Amino acid sequence: MADDTTDTKSSNQMWGGRFASGPDAIMEEINASIGFDKKLFAQDIRGSIAHATMLAHQGIISTDDKDKIVHGLNTILSEIEGGNFEFSRQLEDIHMNIEARLAALIGPAAGRLHTARSRNDQVALDFRLWVKEELEKTERMLTGLIAAFLDRAEEHAESVMPGFTHLQTAQPVTFGHHCMAYVEMFGRDRSRVRHAIEHLDESPIGAAALAGTGYPIDRHMTAKALGFREPTRNSIDTVSDRDFAIEFLSIAAIAGMHLSRLAEEIVIWSTPQFGFVRLSDAFSTGSSIMPQKKNPDAAELVRAKTGRINGSLVALLTIMKGLPLAYSKDMQEDKEQVFDAAESLELAIAAMTGMVRDMTVNTARMKAAAGSGYSTATDLADWLVREAGLPFRDAHHVTGRAVALAESKGRDLAELPLSDLQAIHPDITDKVYDVLTVEASVASRKSFGGTAPSEVRRQIAFWRARN
Repeated sequence: MADDTTDTKSSNQMWGGRFASGPDAIMEEINASIGFDKKLFAQDIRGSIAHATMLAHQGIISTDDKDKIVHGLNTILSEIEGGNFEFSRQLEDIHMNIEARLAALIGPAAGRLHTARSRNDQVALDFRLWVKEELEKTERMLTGLIAAFLDRAEEHAESVMPGFTHLQTAQPVTFGHHCMAYVEMFGRDRSRVRHAIEHLDESPIGAAALAGTGYPIDRHMTAKALGFREPTRNSIDTVSDRDFAIEFLSIAAIAGMHLSRLAEEIVIWSTPQFGFVRLSDAFSTGSSIMPQKKNPDAAELVRAKTGRINGSLVALLTIMKGLPLAYSKDMQEDKEQVFDAAESLELAIAAMTGMVRDMTVNTARMKAAAGSGYSTATDLADWLVREAGLPFRDAHHVTGRAVALAESKGRDLAELPLSDLQAIHPDITDKVYDVLTVEASVASRKSFGGTAPSEVRRQIAFWRARN
């Protein structure tokens, strides 16, 4: 989208009287944006209707011209939505394609639409409207993903699984508690989305090329008509700001990272070596040569989409980092990055929501794994602190000796005879076996935000109330 410092000279050239001839083929190719910015047609028409209505209200154009403009724009909207609109690359961008068609439909009145605005504030408006709508869609989709996790968490509030650090068995947790970790992550993503909507909720239209306009426009009227909280407050910043697009990409990158972490866990969990979950054929593919294979392709592709989103964020940051105020043509390269990232994020959230609801959880396999790797060792140390009065560091040392003994005998801690444990420390009694099961371990973790089933259900109730 070009800097609009000249008037339209003809229906297919916009260079004005200064230029004796139009761009050659290479310039036309590098300059045109209609191939991607046509995605903004609805926002462009919506903004133009609001602008024309305001111009008529302020007496800048006649009511008759406004009515013709609005009718013509609605006709164009129907044509585009119906697939009956022919986009022209020679007309460069979505603004000029619509304006040229409007002129063909209603004649000279179309020329009054661009009074008191520039393509600079026009594209800022269109893009801001599009990003706002995309953020609202993302918020709804994240809410759906959170709901899917809440259902699985409630279903598995007591299902024991191993908790990991360094991908090594650490302590027993419940699968419900693990699901709630993702509720927290995606809840933060949704909060970032809501904050971003608040940040961009200002209308750019009326900033014109960069200095505002001498016409007696009412920017508050157009802001209200377009659903913005208020107009922007600095015309230079308005046409050169793409923070809202960068913030969207930043949010998308963080959410994508969370989705990728979850995808990685699903990939691991669905291997025969783990066998914690199984995806249906709806989210898996087979192998062309190995008939036994069932590949978690949907999860792997979600993981890959994150790379595309990250690339889009870095690209736009790089585009913007060296631009002086106000508008530069470099900014035409902002939209494809955002459009691609938005499509990738939507697809990834939808796929992950489907997988969370689809996957079959093997609770028996999880429970068996939860007791491996001496996962209740910390419970033994805590028991020694509570019941034998040992300082924790001493209890840690005693527990380490018990683990080493169990490992040498090929047994779990709960399988060691009391005599072996008392040989390590004489104050150990048979009551210690009450804390060495994985069920007892998770039930004891009742601290706020802990893995005890009662606490998991408390957090589920909290999130259901706010979701």
